[in-house]
Amino acid sequence: MDVRSQVSMVFHLDKCIGCHTCSVACKNIWTDRKGAEYQWWNNVETKPGTGYPTKWEDQSIYKGGWEKVGDGIELKGAGHKKSLANIFHNPHLPQIDDYYEPFTYKYLDLIESGPSTDQPTARPVSLITGQPMDIKSGPNWDDDLSGSPDYARNDPNLEAVTPAEKEAMFQLERMAMFYLPRMCNHCLNPGCVASCPSGAIYKRGEDGVVLINQDVCRGWRMCVTACPYKKTYYNWHTGKSEKCILCFPRIESGLAPACMHSCVGRIRYLGVVLYDADKIHEAASVSDKDLVDAHLDMILDPFDEEVIAAAKANGVADSTIRSAQLSPIYKFTKVWKMALPLHAEFRTMPMLFYVPPLLPVMASVKKVDNSAQNSALNEKSKVWPDNWLYDTSTEDLFGTVSQARFPMKYMAAMFSVGDEGKIEDVMKKLMAVRIHRRQVTVGDIGAEKANEALRKAGLTAEEAESIYYLTSLAKFDDRFVIPANHREQAMELMEFAGDNKGSVGFGFKNDTAKRGL
Repeated sequence: MDVRSQVSMVFHLDKCIGCHTCSVACKNIWTDRKGAEYQWWNNVETKPGTGYPTKWEDQSIYKGGWEKVGDGIELKGAGHKKSLANIFHNPHLPQIDDYYEPFTYKYLDLIESGPSTDQPTARPVSLITGQPMDIKSGPNWDDDLSGSPDYARNDPNLEAVTPAEKEAMFQLERMAMFYLPRMCNHCLNPGCVASCPSGAIYKRGEDGVVLINQDVCRGWRMCVTACPYKKTYYNWHTGKSEKCILCFPRIESGLAPACMHSCVGRIRYLGVVLYDADKIHEAASVSDKDLVDAHLDMILDPFDEEVIAAAKANGVADSTIRSAQLSPIYKFTKVWKMALPLHAEFRTMPMLFYVPPLLPVMASVKKVDNSAQNSALNEKSKVWPDNWLYDTSTEDLFGTVSQARFPMKYMAAMFSVGDEGKIEDVMKKLMAVRIHRRQVTVGDIGAEKANEALRKAGLTAEEAESIYYLTSLAKFDDRFVIPANHREQAMELMEFAGDNKGSVGFGFKNDTAKRGL
């Protein structure tokens, strides 16, 4: 058992309001410079929609991620032989039009224009060529455009639903959407690391953050092809690849990443998990139906004495183990089983997890008269008298969950490799917590029905309260659980950055080849 630590994140999609504050914060800190104008290390997409870059989920176009070959896996569009064949022409790279041509406006024309009979305007100009251009797209061009023929209807995930379900989704009165924040997943089996011909991309041993050594990068761009999430970008000015660094300088200083710090909806949870690196290749090579379970099985119980002993033997600090025990990521993924990976079928073992959105769900409510003496409306007040109760069965509620405006097949295509049962289990838990809290605060459902909802969802009242607290009332320290950086190890970090002789970070043995990376 090769126990390692990984900084991981959970996104609670029911709480995302699509304000893009996270994207702007990241842009202002990391990519507000020449050559990186089109790079959005953090972006928020509207679903259904084609995303950024357009149709990034369709690997028949971009050939990203891994594919199962026999008992193992191979990179779809990269790797040593494929990279050599495409070294001068890579047909699987997204073009600038798949992102957007970055632009600005000639604002000085508004104040420096001479006398004219025409109203002066600030013309858009390309940030790449400097020439006037017509704006055709942007980083969130399809924002809030659920139901549009150009974006939402071209969502690759809609291939999983039937034509009738697809049309029902886009009826105006039933139209629904949700927001999907995305960033580098800092995967356990990263395709970008495996595809890099120059060995510039590496995964830090101490926290699992995937980084690109700018001194070693030669701009081959195989990492752009190999990343199925398209979160590695090419800087056309420097000739180097760049990507999200999970704000590791901020984390090492005890500060949250910019995207998390600025999140208005408080949808992000950041913590440490312990995992067994010996299981990576095996977990990535299982059949599609077993991928999610194999992925989550790699996350270990931080309270297990055997796991703790193996972690310490492998150089994991005591503070990291304590953080793993308090981690909200462990609770959401393993204890409550509510957070799932995005597109596990890419087989990169992403370490960002999502709680699927419940979205507005309307239950059927029946009015029941419990009094034989008063069976009519109170004519004076024009309201139902107190002896009229609004009765809602848990069958009605859970039936509504399975018939939500977003088909389970659509959600399953994104978060569970087509397994609708896993999505339905999460939805039932989200609904059961709502029913439980409704009974606690309002008391109009009945304790018996609330307990029945919890039982059917596989939750206890204590677990429901814990989920409610971490979802709605959690303080910052409950959502951000990261150990302090060990200053005594700073010299080893500096030595690693200087020599880059194949080390995978202090405290861990170099077994990159064994893991297939």
